[in-house]
Amino acid sequence: MRLITQKSLHRRTLLRGMGAAVALPVLDSMIPAFAAAPKPITRVAFCYTPNGIIMRDWTPEKEGSDFEFTKTLKPLEPYRDRVLVLTGLQHHNGESLGDGAGDHARAGATWLTGVHPKKTEGADIQNGISVDQILAKEIGSQTPLPSLELGLEDVRMAGNCDSGYSCAYSNTVAWSSPTTPLPYEINPRAVFERLFGDGETTDKQARAMREREDRSLLDFVMADASSLGANLGAADRRKMSDYLDSVREVERRIQKAEAQNAASVTVPSLDRPDGIPPTFEEHIQLMYDLMTIAFQADLTRVITLMYSREGGNRTYPQIGVPDAHHGLSHHMNDPAKMARLQLIDHHHVDMLSQFVGKMQAAKDADGTLLDHSMIVYGGSLSDSNRHLHYNLPTLLIGGASGKLRPGRHITYSTPTPMTNLYMTMLDMAGVHEDKIGDSTGKLEYLSGV
Repeated sequence: MRLITQKSLHRRTLLRGMGAAVALPVLDSMIPAFAAAPKPITRVAFCYTPNGIIMRDWTPEKEGSDFEFTKTLKPLEPYRDRVLVLTGLQHHNGESLGDGAGDHARAGATWLTGVHPKKTEGADIQNGISVDQILAKEIGSQTPLPSLELGLEDVRMAGNCDSGYSCAYSNTVAWSSPTTPLPYEINPRAVFERLFGDGETTDKQARAMREREDRSLLDFVMADASSLGANLGAADRRKMSDYLDSVREVERRIQKAEAQNAASVTVPSLDRPDGIPPTFEEHIQLMYDLMTIAFQADLTRVITLMYSREGGNRTYPQIGVPDAHHGLSHHMNDPAKMARLQLIDHHHVDMLSQFVGKMQAAKDADGTLLDHSMIVYGGSLSDSNRHLHYNLPTLLIGGASGKLRPGRHITYSTPTPMTNLYMTMLDMAGVHEDKIGDSTGKLEYLSGV
Protein backbone atom coordinates (compact mmCIF):
# COMPACT_ATOMS: atom_id res chain seq x y z
CA MET A 1 0.00 0.00 0.00
CA ARG A 2 1.33 3.42 -0.91
CA LEU A 3 1.71 6.13 1.69
CA ILE A 4 -0.93 8.82 1.23
CA THR A 5 1.40 11.77 0.81
CA GLN A 6 2.03 14.35 -1.84
CA LYS A 7 5.60 13.12 -2.28
CA SER A 8 7.02 10.20 -4.15
CA LEU A 9 10.49 8.84 -4.77
CA HIS A 10 11.97 9.40 -8.19
CA ARG A 11 12.23 6.21 -10.23
CA ARG A 12 16.01 6.70 -10.55
CA THR A 13 16.70 7.15 -6.84
CA LEU A 14 20.09 5.69 -5.95
CA LEU A 15 21.77 4.79 -2.69
CA ARG A 16 25.26 6.30 -2.69
CA GLY A 17 28.39 6.29 -0.59
CA MET A 18 32.16 6.29 -1.13
CA GLY A 19 31.68 6.31 -4.90
CA ALA A 20 29.35 3.32 -4.87
CA ALA A 21 25.85 3.53 -6.25
CA VAL A 22 23.05 0.98 -5.96
CA ALA A 23 19.84 1.36 -7.92
CA LEU A 24 16.55 0.57 -6.23
CA PRO A 25 13.83 -1.86 -7.29
CA VAL A 26 10.41 -0.51 -8.19
CA LEU A 27 8.85 0.62 -4.91
CA ASP A 28 5.29 1.62 -4.14
CA SER A 29 6.67 4.95 -2.88
CA MET A 30 7.82 5.79 -6.40
CA ILE A 31 4.18 6.13 -7.40
CA PRO A 32 2.66 9.53 -6.51
CA ALA A 33 -0.29 9.45 -4.14
CA PHE A 34 -3.64 8.86 -5.87
CA ALA A 35 -1.87 8.28 -9.19
CA ALA A 36 -2.90 5.39 -11.38
CA ALA A 37 -0.68 2.34 -11.17
CA PRO A 38 2.11 2.58 -13.76
CA LYS A 39 2.17 0.35 -16.79
CA PRO A 40 4.22 -2.77 -15.98
CA ILE A 41 7.74 -2.88 -17.37
CA THR A 42 8.36 -5.85 -19.65
CA ARG A 43 11.82 -7.44 -19.57
CA VAL A 44 13.16 -9.87 -22.18
CA ALA A 45 15.87 -12.53 -21.84
CA PHE A 46 17.23 -14.93 -24.46
CA CYS A 47 19.04 -18.02 -23.12
CA TYR A 48 20.87 -20.15 -25.69
CA THR A 49 21.78 -23.81 -25.35
CA PRO A 50 24.11 -25.22 -28.06
CA ASN A 51 24.72 -28.48 -29.92
CA GLY A 52 21.13 -29.62 -30.35
CA ILE A 53 18.74 -31.58 -28.13
CA ILE A 54 17.52 -35.16 -27.80
CA MET A 55 14.08 -34.19 -29.05
CA ARG A 56 12.26 -37.40 -28.08
CA ASP A 57 12.90 -36.48 -24.43
CA TRP A 58 12.06 -32.81 -24.98
CA THR A 59 8.78 -32.68 -26.92
CA PRO A 60 5.50 -33.33 -25.03
CA GLU A 61 3.11 -35.80 -26.64
CA LYS A 62 -0.06 -33.79 -26.02
CA GLU A 63 -0.87 -30.28 -27.13
CA GLY A 64 -2.80 -27.71 -25.13
CA SER A 65 -2.85 -27.13 -21.39
CA ASP A 66 -2.96 -30.76 -20.23
CA PHE A 67 0.43 -31.73 -21.67
CA GLU A 68 2.84 -33.73 -19.50
CA PHE A 69 6.32 -32.44 -18.84
CA THR A 70 8.88 -34.67 -20.51
CA LYS A 71 12.00 -36.09 -18.91
CA THR A 72 14.10 -33.13 -20.07
CA LEU A 73 11.56 -30.41 -19.22
CA LYS A 74 10.58 -31.88 -15.84
CA PRO A 75 12.49 -29.28 -13.76
CA LEU A 76 10.11 -26.60 -15.07
CA GLU A 77 6.93 -28.38 -13.98
CA PRO A 78 6.54 -26.26 -10.81
CA TYR A 79 6.14 -23.26 -13.15
CA ARG A 80 3.68 -24.90 -15.54
CA ASP A 81 1.40 -21.88 -15.56
CA ARG A 82 4.24 -19.70 -16.84
CA VAL A 83 5.67 -21.99 -19.55
CA LEU A 84 4.87 -22.20 -23.25
CA VAL A 85 6.44 -25.12 -25.14
CA LEU A 86 6.58 -24.21 -28.83
CA THR A 87 7.05 -26.99 -31.37
CA GLY A 88 7.55 -26.70 -35.13
CA LEU A 89 9.55 -23.48 -35.48
CA GLN A 90 12.49 -23.42 -37.85
CA HIS A 91 15.45 -21.42 -39.16
CA HIS A 92 15.57 -22.07 -42.91
CA ASN A 93 18.51 -19.72 -43.21
CA GLY A 94 20.52 -22.01 -40.96
CA GLU A 95 20.55 -24.59 -43.76
CA SER A 96 23.56 -24.73 -46.08
CA LEU A 97 21.74 -23.12 -49.04
CA GLY A 98 24.69 -24.10 -51.21
CA ASP A 99 27.39 -23.12 -48.71
CA GLY A 100 28.27 -26.65 -47.60
CA ALA A 101 29.35 -27.49 -44.05
CA GLY A 102 29.22 -25.07 -41.14
CA ASP A 103 25.90 -25.82 -39.42
CA HIS A 104 27.12 -24.82 -35.97
CA ALA A 105 28.25 -21.40 -37.15
CA ARG A 106 24.98 -20.86 -39.00
CA ALA A 107 23.01 -22.03 -35.95
CA GLY A 108 24.52 -19.39 -33.68
CA ALA A 109 24.31 -16.69 -36.35
CA THR A 110 20.65 -17.25 -37.23
CA TRP A 111 19.13 -17.84 -33.79
CA LEU A 112 18.19 -14.21 -33.11
CA THR A 113 18.57 -12.79 -36.63
CA GLY A 114 16.90 -15.24 -39.01
CA VAL A 115 19.54 -14.28 -41.61
CA HIS A 116 21.81 -16.59 -43.59
CA PRO A 117 25.37 -15.50 -42.69
CA LYS A 118 28.00 -14.88 -45.34
CA LYS A 119 30.51 -17.72 -45.43
CA THR A 120 33.84 -16.12 -44.64
CA GLU A 121 36.58 -16.50 -42.08
CA GLY A 122 37.86 -12.98 -42.70
CA ALA A 123 36.78 -9.56 -41.54
CA ASP A 124 34.04 -9.26 -44.18
CA ILE A 125 31.39 -10.91 -42.01
CA GLN A 126 27.74 -10.26 -42.87
CA ASN A 127 24.69 -11.30 -40.87
CA GLY A 128 21.65 -9.38 -39.59
CA ILE A 129 20.54 -7.34 -36.60
CA SER A 130 19.44 -9.63 -33.76
CA VAL A 131 16.06 -9.21 -32.08
CA ASP A 132 17.64 -8.41 -28.72
CA GLN A 133 19.40 -5.43 -30.26
CA ILE A 134 16.23 -4.26 -31.99
CA LEU A 135 14.69 -4.24 -28.53
CA ALA A 136 17.74 -2.52 -27.05
CA LYS A 137 17.61 0.29 -29.60
CA GLU A 138 13.93 0.92 -28.91
CA ILE A 139 13.58 0.45 -25.15
CA GLY A 140 17.24 0.53 -24.07
CA SER A 141 17.25 4.31 -23.86
CA GLN A 142 14.97 3.99 -20.83
CA THR A 143 17.60 2.15 -18.75
CA PRO A 144 21.26 2.78 -17.82
CA LEU A 145 22.34 -0.24 -19.88
CA PRO A 146 20.57 -0.81 -23.22
CA SER A 147 21.37 -4.53 -23.02
CA LEU A 148 23.62 -7.10 -21.39
CA GLU A 149 25.41 -9.87 -23.30
CA LEU A 150 26.55 -12.70 -21.04
CA GLY A 151 28.24 -16.06 -21.54
CA LEU A 152 29.87 -18.89 -19.66
CA GLU A 153 33.05 -19.71 -21.56
CA ASP A 154 35.89 -17.75 -23.10
CA VAL A 155 35.77 -17.37 -26.88
CA ARG A 156 37.49 -15.51 -29.69
CA MET A 157 35.70 -13.45 -32.32
CA ALA A 158 38.15 -13.71 -35.23
CA GLY A 159 39.54 -16.48 -37.40
CA ASN A 160 37.98 -19.73 -38.61
CA CYS A 161 35.92 -21.73 -36.10
CA ASP A 162 33.64 -23.88 -38.27
CA SER A 163 34.26 -25.05 -41.84
CA GLY A 164 35.29 -21.68 -43.24
CA TYR A 165 32.98 -19.55 -41.09
CA SER A 166 34.32 -16.79 -38.87
CA CYS A 167 34.33 -17.45 -35.12
CA ALA A 168 32.06 -14.42 -34.77
CA TYR A 169 29.14 -16.46 -36.09
CA SER A 170 29.28 -19.27 -33.53
CA ASN A 171 30.60 -17.33 -30.54
CA THR A 172 27.77 -14.85 -30.03
CA VAL A 173 24.06 -14.55 -30.76
CA ALA A 174 23.88 -10.75 -30.45
CA TRP A 175 24.43 -8.47 -33.47
CA SER A 176 23.96 -4.70 -33.28
CA SER A 177 24.33 -4.42 -37.08
CA PRO A 178 24.89 -6.91 -39.93
CA THR A 179 28.64 -6.42 -39.52
CA THR A 180 28.91 -5.93 -35.74
CA PRO A 181 28.78 -8.99 -33.47
CA LEU A 182 28.65 -8.24 -29.75
CA PRO A 183 31.03 -10.29 -27.58
CA TYR A 184 29.65 -11.44 -24.28
CA GLU A 185 31.05 -11.02 -20.77
CA ILE A 186 31.91 -14.17 -18.80
CA ASN A 187 33.33 -12.65 -15.61
CA PRO A 188 30.68 -12.09 -12.90
CA ARG A 189 32.89 -9.47 -11.24
CA ALA A 190 32.95 -7.41 -14.44
CA VAL A 191 29.17 -7.73 -14.74
CA PHE A 192 28.68 -6.74 -11.10
CA GLU A 193 30.89 -3.67 -11.52
CA ARG A 194 29.07 -2.73 -14.68
CA LEU A 195 25.79 -2.83 -12.78
CA PHE A 196 26.89 -1.27 -9.49
CA GLY A 197 30.45 0.02 -9.70
CA ASP A 198 31.47 3.48 -10.85
CA GLY A 199 32.89 2.01 -14.05
CA GLU A 200 34.75 5.22 -14.79
CA THR A 201 38.31 3.92 -14.73
CA THR A 202 40.26 0.98 -16.06
CA ASP A 203 43.36 1.84 -14.00
CA LYS A 204 44.69 -1.45 -12.61
CA GLN A 205 45.87 0.04 -9.32
CA ALA A 206 42.52 1.67 -8.68
CA ARG A 207 40.70 -1.59 -9.43
CA ALA A 208 43.10 -3.57 -7.24
CA MET A 209 42.55 -1.13 -4.36
CA ARG A 210 38.81 -1.59 -4.70
CA GLU A 211 39.06 -5.39 -4.74
CA ARG A 212 41.23 -5.32 -1.59
CA GLU A 213 38.59 -3.37 0.31
CA ASP A 214 37.21 -5.75 2.95
CA ARG A 215 33.88 -4.05 3.34
CA SER A 216 30.97 -4.83 1.06
CA LEU A 217 29.83 -2.30 -1.50
CA LEU A 218 26.56 -2.16 0.39
CA ASP A 219 28.30 -1.17 3.61
CA PHE A 220 29.07 2.15 1.92
CA VAL A 221 25.43 2.85 1.23
CA MET A 222 23.60 1.45 4.25
CA ALA A 223 23.50 4.82 6.03
CA ASP A 224 21.74 6.24 2.98
CA ALA A 225 19.41 3.23 2.97
CA SER A 226 18.59 3.71 6.65
CA SER A 227 17.71 7.34 6.06
CA LEU A 228 15.52 6.47 3.11
CA GLY A 229 13.88 3.61 4.98
CA ALA A 230 12.39 5.97 7.53
CA ASN A 231 10.19 7.40 4.76
CA LEU A 232 9.05 4.07 3.33
CA GLY A 233 6.02 1.98 4.10
CA ALA A 234 6.35 -1.51 5.57
CA ALA A 235 5.95 -3.25 2.20
CA ASP A 236 8.62 -1.07 0.59
CA ARG A 237 11.01 -1.64 3.49
CA ARG A 238 10.64 -5.42 3.10
CA LYS A 239 11.08 -5.20 -0.65
CA MET A 240 14.21 -3.08 -0.40
CA SER A 241 15.65 -5.25 2.36
CA ASP A 242 15.16 -8.40 0.26
CA TYR A 243 16.70 -6.70 -2.76
CA LEU A 244 19.77 -5.43 -0.91
CA ASP A 245 20.22 -8.86 0.69
CA SER A 246 20.24 -10.38 -2.81
CA VAL A 247 22.86 -7.89 -4.00
CA ARG A 248 25.00 -8.57 -0.94
CA GLU A 249 24.73 -12.35 -1.42
CA VAL A 250 25.79 -12.11 -5.07
CA GLU A 251 28.74 -9.92 -4.12
CA ARG A 252 29.74 -12.38 -1.37
CA ARG A 253 29.73 -15.30 -3.82
CA ILE A 254 31.82 -13.36 -6.33
CA GLN A 255 34.35 -12.56 -3.61
CA LYS A 256 34.40 -16.21 -2.56
CA ALA A 257 35.06 -17.32 -6.14
CA GLU A 258 37.90 -14.80 -6.41
CA ALA A 259 39.41 -16.05 -3.16
CA GLN A 260 39.20 -19.65 -4.39
CA ASN A 261 40.90 -18.68 -7.62
CA ALA A 262 43.66 -16.83 -5.79
CA ALA A 263 44.26 -19.72 -3.38
CA SER A 264 44.17 -22.44 -6.03
CA VAL A 265 47.31 -24.55 -6.22
CA THR A 266 46.70 -25.38 -9.87
CA VAL A 267 47.93 -23.19 -12.67
CA PRO A 268 44.88 -21.42 -14.16
CA SER A 269 44.31 -21.03 -17.88
CA LEU A 270 45.79 -17.81 -19.22
CA ASP A 271 42.42 -16.93 -20.72
CA ARG A 272 40.50 -17.38 -17.47
CA PRO A 273 39.54 -14.07 -15.83
CA ASP A 274 39.49 -13.65 -12.07
CA GLY A 275 36.15 -14.07 -10.34
CA ILE A 276 34.83 -17.00 -12.40
CA PRO A 277 33.51 -19.78 -10.13
CA PRO A 278 35.20 -23.17 -10.48
CA THR A 279 32.10 -25.06 -11.64
CA PHE A 280 29.57 -24.56 -14.40
CA GLU A 281 26.73 -24.72 -11.88
CA GLU A 282 28.10 -21.96 -9.65
CA HIS A 283 28.98 -19.84 -12.67
CA ILE A 284 25.57 -19.97 -14.33
CA GLN A 285 23.64 -19.44 -11.10
CA LEU A 286 25.73 -16.38 -10.33
CA MET A 287 24.97 -15.03 -13.81
CA TYR A 288 21.27 -15.76 -13.35
CA ASP A 289 21.33 -13.92 -10.02
CA LEU A 290 22.93 -10.91 -11.69
CA MET A 291 20.30 -11.02 -14.44
CA THR A 292 17.51 -11.06 -11.85
CA ILE A 293 18.98 -8.11 -9.97
CA ALA A 294 19.55 -6.16 -13.19
CA PHE A 295 15.90 -6.64 -14.13
CA GLN A 296 14.65 -5.90 -10.61
CA ALA A 297 16.49 -2.57 -10.45
CA ASP A 298 15.54 -1.77 -14.06
CA LEU A 299 19.21 -1.36 -14.98
CA THR A 300 18.46 -3.10 -18.27
CA ARG A 301 15.44 -4.74 -19.87
CA VAL A 302 17.23 -6.89 -22.47
CA ILE A 303 19.72 -9.70 -21.73
CA THR A 304 21.23 -12.56 -23.74
CA LEU A 305 22.99 -15.51 -22.11
CA MET A 306 24.89 -18.25 -23.97
CA TYR A 307 25.37 -21.47 -22.02
CA SER A 308 28.18 -22.25 -24.44
CA ARG A 309 29.25 -21.41 -27.95
CA GLU A 310 28.06 -23.62 -30.79
CA GLY A 311 30.49 -26.51 -31.13
CA GLY A 312 31.55 -26.03 -27.50
CA ASN A 313 33.10 -29.03 -25.75
CA ARG A 314 32.41 -28.44 -22.07
CA THR A 315 32.31 -31.58 -19.94
CA TYR A 316 29.85 -32.24 -17.10
CA PRO A 317 31.51 -34.57 -14.58
CA GLN A 318 29.16 -33.28 -11.85
CA ILE A 319 26.28 -35.17 -13.49
CA GLY A 320 28.33 -38.18 -14.58
CA VAL A 321 29.05 -36.99 -18.14
CA PRO A 322 32.82 -36.69 -18.70
CA ASP A 323 32.30 -36.57 -22.48
CA ALA A 324 32.85 -33.34 -24.42
CA HIS A 325 29.45 -31.87 -25.31
CA HIS A 326 29.94 -31.27 -29.03
CA GLY A 327 31.62 -34.61 -29.59
CA LEU A 328 28.81 -36.36 -27.74
CA SER A 329 26.20 -34.57 -29.83
CA HIS A 330 27.36 -36.58 -32.85
CA HIS A 331 25.94 -39.68 -31.21
CA MET A 332 25.24 -41.73 -34.37
CA ASN A 333 22.05 -42.91 -32.62
CA ASP A 334 24.10 -44.79 -30.02
CA PRO A 335 21.66 -45.24 -27.07
CA ALA A 336 24.39 -44.80 -24.44
CA LYS A 337 25.61 -41.55 -25.98
CA MET A 338 22.08 -40.26 -26.42
CA ALA A 339 21.33 -41.01 -22.76
CA ARG A 340 24.36 -38.98 -21.65
CA LEU A 341 23.41 -36.14 -23.98
CA GLN A 342 19.93 -36.13 -22.48
CA LEU A 343 21.48 -35.70 -19.05
CA ILE A 344 23.15 -32.50 -20.31
CA ASP A 345 19.86 -31.29 -21.80
CA HIS A 346 18.09 -31.93 -18.49
CA HIS A 347 20.87 -30.26 -16.50
CA HIS A 348 20.67 -27.12 -18.64
CA VAL A 349 16.90 -26.94 -18.10
CA ASP A 350 17.41 -27.49 -14.38
CA MET A 351 19.69 -24.45 -14.25
CA LEU A 352 17.05 -22.49 -16.15
CA SER A 353 14.34 -23.55 -13.70
CA GLN A 354 16.30 -22.03 -10.84
CA PHE A 355 16.40 -18.72 -12.73
CA VAL A 356 12.67 -18.93 -13.34
CA GLY A 357 12.20 -19.51 -9.62
CA LYS A 358 14.23 -16.40 -8.77
CA MET A 359 12.19 -14.33 -11.21
CA GLN A 360 8.96 -15.69 -9.73
CA ALA A 361 10.09 -14.87 -6.20
CA ALA A 362 11.08 -11.27 -7.02
CA LYS A 363 8.16 -8.90 -6.42
CA ASP A 364 7.59 -6.30 -9.10
CA ALA A 365 4.81 -3.69 -9.27
CA ASP A 366 1.52 -5.60 -8.99
CA GLY A 367 3.08 -9.03 -9.54
CA THR A 368 6.47 -10.64 -10.00
CA LEU A 369 9.36 -10.21 -12.39
CA LEU A 370 8.28 -13.40 -14.12
CA ASP A 371 4.77 -12.02 -14.64
CA HIS A 372 6.31 -9.04 -16.43
CA SER A 373 8.95 -10.85 -18.48
CA MET A 374 9.48 -12.96 -21.58
CA ILE A 375 12.26 -15.55 -21.40
CA VAL A 376 13.16 -17.46 -24.53
CA TYR A 377 15.13 -20.64 -23.96
CA GLY A 378 16.32 -22.98 -26.67
CA GLY A 379 18.71 -23.45 -29.53
CA SER A 380 19.07 -23.33 -33.28
CA LEU A 381 19.57 -27.08 -33.84
CA SER A 382 17.15 -29.87 -33.00
CA ASP A 383 18.66 -33.27 -33.92
CA SER A 384 22.33 -32.61 -33.33
CA ASN A 385 23.46 -35.76 -35.08
CA ARG A 386 21.96 -34.58 -38.36
CA HIS A 387 22.34 -30.83 -37.75
CA LEU A 388 18.64 -30.13 -38.30
CA HIS A 389 17.51 -26.51 -38.27
CA TYR A 390 13.78 -27.20 -38.06
CA ASN A 391 11.42 -28.31 -35.26
CA LEU A 392 13.67 -26.32 -32.95
CA PRO A 393 13.56 -26.71 -29.15
CA THR A 394 11.89 -23.53 -27.94
CA LEU A 395 10.41 -22.36 -24.65
CA LEU A 396 8.74 -19.02 -23.98
CA ILE A 397 8.42 -18.39 -20.25
CA GLY A 398 6.70 -15.57 -18.36
CA GLY A 399 3.61 -13.44 -18.64
CA ALA A 400 4.77 -10.47 -20.78
CA SER A 401 2.85 -8.13 -18.46
CA GLY A 402 -0.41 -9.93 -19.16
CA LYS A 403 -0.01 -10.30 -22.91
CA LEU A 404 0.96 -14.00 -22.96
CA ARG A 405 -1.28 -16.96 -22.11
CA PRO A 406 1.26 -19.53 -20.93
CA GLY A 407 0.77 -23.03 -19.52
CA ARG A 408 0.43 -24.76 -22.90
CA HIS A 409 2.20 -26.82 -25.55
CA ILE A 410 1.58 -25.38 -29.02
CA THR A 411 2.56 -27.16 -32.24
CA TYR A 412 2.97 -25.13 -35.44
CA SER A 413 2.86 -26.57 -38.91
CA THR A 414 6.18 -26.33 -40.69
CA PRO A 415 7.61 -24.27 -42.17
CA THR A 416 7.01 -21.59 -39.52
CA PRO A 417 9.94 -19.20 -39.12
CA MET A 418 11.34 -18.73 -35.61
CA THR A 419 11.44 -15.04 -36.46
CA ASN A 420 7.63 -14.95 -36.40
CA LEU A 421 7.93 -15.57 -32.67
CA TYR A 422 10.28 -12.59 -32.37
CA MET A 423 7.89 -10.38 -34.33
CA THR A 424 5.16 -11.21 -31.81
CA MET A 425 7.47 -10.59 -28.85
CA LEU A 426 8.49 -7.21 -30.23
CA ASP A 427 4.84 -6.27 -30.57
CA MET A 428 4.17 -7.32 -26.97
CA ALA A 429 7.09 -5.16 -25.83
CA GLY A 430 5.69 -2.17 -27.71
CA VAL A 431 8.28 -2.29 -30.49
CA HIS A 432 6.99 -2.45 -34.04
CA GLU A 433 9.07 -3.77 -36.94
CA ASP A 434 7.99 -4.65 -40.46
CA LYS A 435 10.26 -7.69 -40.65
CA ILE A 436 13.03 -9.63 -38.90
CA GLY A 437 15.18 -11.85 -41.08
CA ASP A 438 12.91 -14.32 -42.88
CA SER A 439 9.76 -13.55 -40.87
CA THR A 440 6.42 -13.91 -42.63
CA GLY A 441 4.20 -12.39 -39.94
CA LYS A 442 3.39 -12.85 -36.28
CA LEU A 443 3.04 -16.12 -34.40
CA GLU A 444 -0.51 -17.13 -33.57
CA TYR A 445 -2.04 -18.54 -30.39
CA LEU A 446 0.36 -16.99 -27.86
CA SER A 447 -2.30 -14.82 -26.27
CA GLY A 448 -6.07 -14.68 -26.03
CA VAL A 449 -8.47 -17.34 -24.85
